[in-house]
Amino acid sequence: MKRPIIAEKETLTVEEAISLFNLSRRKFRRLIESTEPCFMALYGSRRLVIRTELERWLKHHPAEKEELKNGTYRKTADTKG
Repeated sequence: MKRPIIAEKETLTVEEAISLFNLSRRKFRRLIESTEPCFMALYGSRRLVIRTELERWLKHHPAEKEELKNGTYRKTADTKG
């Protein structure tokens, strides 16, 4: 049986959501632990992310989306190029 493509799944684990949307692991976990976001669902003790709801939330909260983005490589004074 083939594994489903993450981008096509309706519910994602927290790690899958972080990977799919290129989010900072620490910042995203802080968000879901400090609030009760509308895109989270509990399945027993597991937290699942509803992909379409997260997409909608990110669309309506562009400032938070930018803040949650994973950091990019920054050149330092030692590196040239």
